[in-house]
Amino acid sequence: MTRSSSGVPAAELAPSPAEPLRLQVLTALALHRMATTGQLRQMLRPDGSRQLLSRVLNTLRSTGFVDLTPVPESNRSRTHAWYLTPEGARLTRDLPVLRGRPPYPITSTTAASLKTPHTLTVVRSHLPFAADARRLGHEHGPWDWTPEVTHPIGEGERLVADAVMHYTVVEGEHRRKLRAFVEVDRSTMSSERLAAKLIEYARLYQYEAQPVGRRRSTTTGPAWLRWYPVFPRVLFILTGASRTRLEHRISDLRAMVAQHLLVAALSREVPLGACVLHDIEERGPSGSVWVPLTGGEPRPWTDL
Repeated sequence: MTRSSSGVPAAELAPSPAEPLRLQVLTALALHRMATTGQLRQMLRPDGSRQLLSRVLNTLRSTGFVDLTPVPESNRSRTHAWYLTPEGARLTRDLPVLRGRPPYPITSTTAASLKTPHTLTVVRSHLPFAADARRLGHEHGPWDWTPEVTHPIGEGERLVADAVMHYTVVEGEHRRKLRAFVEVDRSTMSSERLAAKLIEYARLYQYEAQPVGRRRSTTTGPAWLRWYPVFPRVLFILTGASRTRLEHRISDLRAMVAQHLLVAALSREVPLGACVLHDIEERGPSGSVWVPLTGGEPRPWTDL
């Protein structure tokens, strides 16, 4: 029987129709990069116990597939974030849900500690959507949220979205498929730099790749059509500052929509919204907590 270098039979961790929890944990860490035990429980076993996830994680750690790093500034000194070791990353790289993903970026405790605050906040932003979907009977799970998605925007530059979300609203026989670029702001950059992210999305919306070997006047249409049937809406989720400061940052996003020609053109075709992370955790993303960046009263993200 083939064994990994850590001594565990490879067949035991290979995908199977039953999808054992240990495989789901490895897949979740490969896709989301990092998560706490509590976040993995909410993601994979919302009705299960924390002890169940802890047992699986400790077993995977003892066999060399995962490791952990302390969560900085945590109110609970024993909170840790789990991530894949290089061995775990190699084990999961060929899973179907990970096809097309960039190489796994965390290879040591030091690298993990540098990425912990932002990565965990992105996972934290995903969980309210998953909880909302379960409550409402919609379709959105752990594999419908892909972090760190990169697209070219021309002139050798690339846009990196914090996440791309796929979400299906189910209303009787009607199914409405929605997609969103998600930007998670922890108030660590200036408000101006945050608002400038809208310019990058406007450039992506207009960018047309030049086919190799053809005349410059010939294009194949917007490059984003390679990945999306319609351009995803753009959602900003803000945290890390006082309510007043977060509202000011949202106002600056709205000002960018009003003042920048490319962003204004984007806003006429693509829904743009912003909210405070605490609000979607307390009231759910389907609550009237999203501020339309084109103006108007707060509403659910699906109604932007």
